[in-house]
Amino acid sequence: MNDNHFKFSNAVIGLPVFFVLFLWIIYWVQIRYDFDFYQNGIYPRSFSGLQGVLFSPFIHENLSHLYNNSIPLLVLLAALKFFYPKQTFLVIVYGILFSGLITWIIGRENFHIGASGLIYVLVSFIFFKGIQTRYYRLVALSLSVILLYGGMIWYVFPEVDKTISWEGHLAGFITGFIMSLLYKAPEYAKPIVYDWQRPDFNPDEDAFMKHFDENGNFVNTEIPEPEDEIFSTYYNSDVSVLYTVTKAESDDKM
Repeated sequence: MNDNHFKFSNAVIGLPVFFVLFLWIIYWVQIRYDFDFYQNGIYPRSFSGLQGVLFSPFIHENLSHLYNNSIPLLVLLAALKFFYPKQTFLVIVYGILFSGLITWIIGRENFHIGASGLIYVLVSFIFFKGIQTRYYRLVALSLSVILLYGGMIWYVFPEVDKTISWEGHLAGFITGFIMSLLYKAPEYAKPIVYDWQRPDFNPDEDAFMKHFDENGNFVNTEIPEPEDEIFSTYYNSDVSVLYTVTKAESDDKM
C-alpha cells in the first residue's frame, strides 16, 4: 500500500484554526456583552438541558478553560483531517451529538460546558482507529496521541477531580471508541494479493491446499489411470493395416 491517501490541503490547517477561532469569538461575545451562556449548557435529564448537546462544546467558563481546550483541538483536528479526511465531518458532528447525549444521561445535576468532550472523542477515535487499521503510520499516530494526551484518561474517573465534568470526558471517550468501530477505513486496508487473504477463502476447496493433509503433510491426490485403459489408449486401433512381406536380395558378390 502506498501513501497517496495522505494528501495535505488547506483544510488541514483551516479546519482547526476556524473551529478554535469560532470558540474564541463566542467567548469574546460572552464577556463583551455580559451574556450568560452557561444556561445553554447540558443540564442532565431535563428537557431544556438538551439544548446543551448542541451548544455546550462552544461555551467555556473562563479564559483558562478556553485556552486549555484550544491547543489540543488545533492538534487533534489537524491530525484527524489529514489522516482521516473521509471520516472527519462525521466524527466531529456525531461526536458532539452522541457524547452530549451520553453526558445528558449520566451527568450530575449541573451545567456541563466546554469542548473537552469533543477532545476526548478525537483522542479516542484516533487512537483506536489507528490500532485497528494496523497500518504502521496510523499506529505511530496512535502512539503519538497516547504520548501527548495519555494522561487525560485519568479524568474520566469521578474521584480524580470533582470540579470538572468527568461525565463529559467519559462520554467523549466512549463515543470515540464506538465510532472507530463503526466508521471503516478501507483505503488503509492491505491489498489482497493471494486468494488465501480473502475473507471468504475456503482451504477445503482450494486446489493447492488439497495436496496437504490435516498435519501439513504432502499427499498425492492424482488418480492413476487403469492399465487396461492406458493399453487401449496407446496400443489398440480400429484401423485395418495391410502388411506386405518381401524377401531381401542377398549380395553373392565377393
